[in-house]
Parts: sequence; structure tokens; C-alpha cells
Amino acid sequence: MFNHQKYGKQYFMPPTVSYDWVKKETLEKAPTWCSVDLRDGNQALPIPMNLEEKLELFQLLVDIGFKEIEVGFPAASDTEFNLLRKLIDNNMIPDDVTIMVITQAREHIIRRTFEAIQGAPRAIVHLYNSTSEAQRRQVFKKSKEEIKQIALDGAVLVKELAEEAGGDIYFQYSPESFPGTEVDYALDICNSVLDIWKPTPDHKAIINIPTTVQIAMPHIFANQIEYIHKNLAYRDGVTLSIHPHNDRGSGVSDAEFGVLAGAERVEGTLFGIGERTGNVDLITLAMNMYSQGFDPELDFSQMNAIREKYEKLTRTEVHERHPYSGDLVFTAFSGSHQDAISKGMKYRQETNTEKWDVPYIPVDPVDIGRNYQADVIRVNSQSGKGGIGYILETNFGVKLPYKMNEAMGYATKKVSDQTSRELSAEEIYQVFRENYVEYHPNFELVDYYFNKGTGQEVTLTIQKENEQIELQGKGAGSLDAISNALKAHFDIDYALEVYEQQSLGKDSSAEACAQIGISHQGEIYWGAGIHEDITAASIYALVVAVNRLEDALISQKETVK
Repeated sequence: MFNHQKYGKQYFMPPTVSYDWVKKETLEKAPTWCSVDLRDGNQALPIPMNLEEKLELFQLLVDIGFKEIEVGFPAASDTEFNLLRKLIDNNMIPDDVTIMVITQAREHIIRRTFEAIQGAPRAIVHLYNSTSEAQRRQVFKKSKEEIKQIALDGAVLVKELAEEAGGDIYFQYSPESFPGTEVDYALDICNSVLDIWKPTPDHKAIINIPTTVQIAMPHIFANQIEYIHKNLAYRDGVTLSIHPHNDRGSGVSDAEFGVLAGAERVEGTLFGIGERTGNVDLITLAMNMYSQGFDPELDFSQMNAIREKYEKLTRTEVHERHPYSGDLVFTAFSGSHQDAISKGMKYRQETNTEKWDVPYIPVDPVDIGRNYQADVIRVNSQSGKGGIGYILETNFGVKLPYKMNEAMGYATKKVSDQTSRELSAEEIYQVFRENYVEYHPNFELVDYYFNKGTGQEVTLTIQKENEQIELQGKGAGSLDAISNALKAHFDIDYALEVYEQQSLGKDSSAEACAQIGISHQGEIYWGAGIHEDITAASIYALVVAVNRLEDALISQKETVK
């Protein structure tokens, strides 16, 4: 039975709530980013990374611009211990990067951790123990004071071992399972740990607040963080950090609200890969800042390459709709969306607009290594004329008249509907050629030549079924002469309604594309021609348009019968 009554509130509100964070609009300054991919990310993988894969991922994180990287839990496995030693012994840690290691507040684990970081140029030792009411009652069966003492004993040992080791070692403490911990109790433990470490502005400690299991809405977490921010001891000597998970699907909101509420540092992973529903996705956080015009101080200009390498190293697949990084996040299939994007891109080009504001696309795909032709507008049976026209124009230089574009849209969607799949740009162009360039079911133009007399005179040869027929015509110009010859032979009447043409390239030898629409009894019939000579292109376009009119007339006669 799906019984909601078995659940209830498990979080705790802070003793006082001020809501100052609500008055802020957005993240204007990048927090300190700490990647925990090599720990939280790795432990979530069905097949954890080996040493070489971890080293390659570490380098990727450095290349992106992370200045703090949690490299593992060295007391947990030989692989993680060996990773630390490899990085340190081979001088693989850049001068501006600080590694972090995590340890439970247990003596033998803490000692093993310090063995792992011996000789590191700069390191953060991350101490944690679980503090939630449920874990105190169910798992540890200990009182608040006993749980607090575990943290204090760990803090004392960490400080002693750091003094013995020398070097540049920083301390971090996390009240693990914070979401189910009384906020004032968590604050008391943190302040008591700080009393042992006595941090200063020149050598700060980190207090890290994790949403180990997300059990409240983001504004609750922000209220909790704001309370801790305002009541931390040694505040100018402490970096307040947050470590959001994503159980409720609001890890990004937790992180953004948490920073507004006073946090200065965020721990997370690329693509949000982590245990259960994952950690907060640092890519989304950084790109959200970028989209508002603020520097996230992380470089995702080669997003596809980052994603491909990450997928290879972790053997996980990033969802195609994952924010900013998925294959389809910039892709519009909807006709109305495509039309707006197409017009927005055209407006941007025509007006040379500096600020990005194209409808439906929050950031310029080019900024993160994507391209308009392959990523933005793609066509299936849901697509419209705007997107199809955009693809023809941007990929092949073919700019169709508005009404012809509409007809081309129906032809393309029909193919996609029949095949039940998306069509590539090349396939769309092929639909265009088959329907409007190479369409000759009733007759085909074989040859033509002009003789100038009092008016324009033409002799043309057409092939109808298996017979070649020679026609003559006169007109005010070459196209008019051919049109009159076709009208006389097929005993039809129509008006040249639309004529447009454009070059398909920039040099003098580029082909031209002409589009012609002829009207008959209120309907327009379209044809297109492609040739190096614009007159020839126009003639071929007219021939296709007349073929389509002939189709309609034949169909009408058959209906009457």
C-alpha cells in the first residue's frame, strides 16, 4: 500500500530564522569549488576506477580549474592510499592545487590518513562523524555528549599529528548526517572542534555542512546555513562549506541557496555522479553563474570532451538531457521553438547584438564547444517550418520563401513520421531535392535555346514518358518565353507568383538556387533549381513547379471520374 502517513518531518529548524539570504538575487562571486569526484563520485560506481583512471581524472579536474580536490579515503583501500603516494612521490600536484583526504573520527583511521599524506606540499584533512538523532539512537546508541566527544577526540588527534608532520596542513570538520541533526547541536559540536583547532584568518579551518540525505526543501537548508554562518566561532578564521546531495532532486538549489545564506565553498562532482541520487553537479552550478554573466572560475569550454573522458574513465553515461552537458540540451524538435530560435539567431546576426538572449537557449552553445548545425535545431515529426528552413539555410545556403518553407516542412515531417525517427541535415536536404529540385513525374526538360527577335523566343525539348517533344514559345524575357511554351503545350494557365534566388557560396563560381511559385485557382505550386547559371536555375525551378501543378490537375480529373 502506498501509505504517505508512515512518513513525517525529520529535519530541525534553527532556533532563530532571519531570512536575510532571500534578499539576494544570485551568485555573483564564485565560491571555492572542491571536487569530490575521486571519493564520492568513485564510491558510487559499480566498477570503481583503478589507479591509472584516477590519475587521469585528477588531471582532468586540474585542467578544468579546480583548486581543491578530494583525492580519497586513504585508510579505506590500498588503491586510494596508493593514489596519494603516487601524486605526492611523483610531484603531480600543481602548486596552486590543494588535495583533501577524508577520515572518520577514529584513531587508527586518522593515523593511516597522515601516513598517506606525508610529504604533501599542501593538504586538507577532512574529519567527520555522524551526528543525527536517528543515528545516535539507532546506530551508535550514544548520547549527544558521547557523539560530541568522538568529534573532539578526533580533532585533538588530527591537530597533534599535523604538528608532528609539519608542512602546510589544514583541517576540515563535517557533522555527517547533518540534515537529521538538531541545528544548535551541530553548531555546538562545530564550535567545540574549532576551540581545539583555533583557526586564524591566515590559516583557516573549514566547517563543512553536508546534506548527507536530502530531507527538506532548499529554503530550509538555507535557513540552517544562515544560522550557522551567523553563529560560528572564529568566523573570520573559518571557511563555511556545504556538501549537498540530491535525494529530493534539489541539490543545485540547496547549493545556490546555501551560498546566498553564507557558505563560501561548495563540494560536489562533475555531472552530479555520487551515491544514490548523487552529489550536487558542479557543472550546473558553474554554468548557472556563467549564464547570469558572472565568472565561475572553472573552464567548461570543451564540454563534450570533458563528458566523453568522464564517461570513459567512470564507465557511466551522462543523460542526454543533463543540464548544459547532455547531447540534447540545446536541441529543439518543437516547431514553435525552432521558429523562435531561428528568428532569434537571425536577429542576432542582423543587429550584431552583444548580449546573448536567443529564445529557448540559455547560453551560447559555441561557448562550451557545441555548434548550431549539429546541436540546436534537429528535425522529427514534431518539428516545424522554422527549424527546417534554418537547417537548409545554415547548412546548405538554401533560403526558401516563407510559403515554400511551410510546404517543405510538411514534406519533411511526413518522411520523419513514416520512418518514426529524427532526420539528419543531409536527409532533410535530400527531401528538398527529391520534392523540389529533381521532381519530374510528368515531364522533364531535356534542352533549350533562345533566338532573339522582336521578343524573346525559345525552343525547348521536353521528355514526356518515352517521347521527346519540341516546343516553341515567346515572351518578354527568357523565363516568360519558356512559361508561355509550357502553358500552350499543357493547356494550362497560371501566374508567376513568387520568384527568389540566392547564391549557395561566396565566390563567383558558386551555384545559385532559384525558387519559383506559380499560382492556379488560389493554390501555389513550388519548384527549385540549382545551377551555376541563374537563368538555368530559374528555368529548372519553373519546370518542377509546372510538374507539381500537372500532378494536381491530373488528380482533380481522376477525382471527377
